[in-house]
Amino acid sequence: MARKPGTRAGGEFVLFNVIYEDGTQRSNRKVPAELLGGLDGDEPARAVIEAQDRDISAKSGMAPMKIKKIVRADAKEKAREGVKEWKLRAES
Repeated sequence: MARKPGTRAGGEFVLFNVIYEDGTQRSNRKVPAELLGGLDGDEPARAVIEAQDRDISAKSGMAPMKIKKIVRADAKEKAREGVKEWKLRAES
């Protein structure tokens, strides 16, 4: 039976954009939401994404790339590195 619109559980995963040391980016990598938000913040996401990369590289036969930076997909960054859009608006 089909579900009604809006009944999907939206809090199951958090999406991350991953930037690798060679400058390439992979968008919308899923990480289970229950692993995030503790004292470590988003740091557990790095371990999950690294494990995903190891699985992908094992299947493709290519070496995994080194991760430079992980950013939540919904966090809009502006001109200055690491400063969120809402902080830039507050400074103006």
